[in-house]
Amino acid sequence: MEPSFERPFPALTPAQRYHFDVNGYVVAPDVLSGEECDALKEAMQRTKRDIRSRAPGYEPRLDEATFRMDHPHHVFISDLRAADPLFTAYVTHPRLVGMAEEVMGGEARIVEFNAHINSRHPNYVPGEPAKFDFHNGIDVPYGSHVKHGLFHCCFVKTLSNLTDLGPDDGGTVVVAGSHKIDLPVEDMVARAYEDRSLIHQVIAPAGSTLLFAETLIHGTGQIRSDKERVIIIGGYGGTMFPYWGGREMSPEFAADIPPRFKTLFDGKAHWTRGPRYRNLTDPVDPRHFTLADGWHPNA
Repeated sequence: MEPSFERPFPALTPAQRYHFDVNGYVVAPDVLSGEECDALKEAMQRTKRDIRSRAPGYEPRLDEATFRMDHPHHVFISDLRAADPLFTAYVTHPRLVGMAEEVMGGEARIVEFNAHINSRHPNYVPGEPAKFDFHNGIDVPYGSHVKHGLFHCCFVKTLSNLTDLGPDDGGTVVVAGSHKIDLPVEDMVARAYEDRSLIHQVIAPAGSTLLFAETLIHGTGQIRSDKERVIIIGGYGGTMFPYWGGREMSPEFAADIPPRFKTLFDGKAHWTRGPRYRNLTDPVDPRHFTLADGWHPNA
């Protein structure tokens, strides 16, 4: 019998859930082990080398990862889901999917899947006040709702840092609390620059995961150190959403998806979203999940 797709629910502790509701994000520690971070970094470097080895004018095939950006200080790789079995395992990691579904309030499907390798910008000026590429991915009225007194968003991200992020290492910055406020983004960003205590920066050890609602205003932090920042990002939306990462699945990859992961990859063409709602005081599901519990193609 085909096993079911087991994932934790609730996936956040009451304190983590409260932090998410207040701020629009929460950082979950120890989602990935040190060994898993190292393996994912190696897979990312292999993928980067593979893309760079393509001949000039090469047209990527279905399911091939591509560069969205390739600068000396910033490499942005998109459409990772079939580039390496470890990437597939990441985006189907039960805890990551469980966290996404908890704050969505229903079943998830993968809508995008990317990675960034950053280093200090060549135009960085020490001591100059930082400006960030602040944005959000969906507006509050369309993208959010409240159930059991808790905030939910139909488009969320899991951003796992594969390297340690100290104060100078460019962790993601957010305008705390902006996930609930229906005002122009530029107005809220202006207020945040007036009072920079509203701008929160992720400082966390490798293996931590930033979970945030896409109604939240966010951006890349400023790297001031000599360290490289490596992150991997899963984007999850409602099951009726399309995949908007850019590359379509190949028929071969699609045919190999186990039935328990079909909705996660394919979604559903109708409104059967599989509601999942908790109360704030519900205890966290204590089960431990690893990359080995995700799907490894050809495993």
